[in-house]
Amino acid sequence: MRSLLRCGAVGIGLVGCLSTTAPQLVGDGRPVLFIGNSYTYVNDLPGIVQALADSAGGEHLAVETVAEPDYALVDHLADGTAQREIAKRGWTFVVLQQGPSSVDVNRDTLRLATKSFAPLIAAAGAKPALFSAWPTIGRRVDFPRAIESYKLAAADVGGVFLPVASAWLAAWERDSTLALYDFDGLHASQLGSYLSALVIYGRLMNHPATGLPRSLRLRSGGTIVVDAATARLLQQAADAALAANP
Repeated sequence: MRSLLRCGAVGIGLVGCLSTTAPQLVGDGRPVLFIGNSYTYVNDLPGIVQALADSAGGEHLAVETVAEPDYALVDHLADGTAQREIAKRGWTFVVLQQGPSSVDVNRDTLRLATKSFAPLIAAAGAKPALFSAWPTIGRRVDFPRAIESYKLAAADVGGVFLPVASAWLAAWERDSTLALYDFDGLHASQLGSYLSALVIYGRLMNHPATGLPRSLRLRSGGTIVVDAATARLLQQAADAALAANP
């Protein structure tokens, strides 16, 4: 079994370099598989989603991650690990993510790969969920097309649309100074990951983001603490994005 050292953006109090034996299911509860790249594993986004479930007092989540640096979904199809993990158990959701996919060729490969994964996901008794990735800080003009790409891919397979990039825009509408990007202008900061997790948890669990905990302890040992005013703003942005994308 491979030992992976995955390094990314470091948030305050949150480990940004994850050393794991992967892939493996963590925790118990409704099982959710995440397939993606560094957008997924930086700051342990699946772990934050799981910590929201742990802290919200409702149903727990078990999470597993199959993610590699710079992978698109077609790379996962060629690799084969994701398919083997999908077939291992009865998942509730399989979350699919690649880059923003705003240009035509990347949109096409996103949609084709999603269609390839869809029957495997259905055979596992799960529903595909499309994690709408954000463009880089220098390409913020690409947000609308990136969002549209993931909406189309979700619609192609009757899947769930996770409006993460829409929530980033909704947060900036409330406070344009929010530092949702990390220093590299690509990956999420701690705040960006917290906001993204609010959206994913809110949609998958049909739970409002407003009122969710702002202090989280991850099962990996990391912690997240967001100040009360910022957490409230991010939760409102998540709920706005979810309401606008039912």
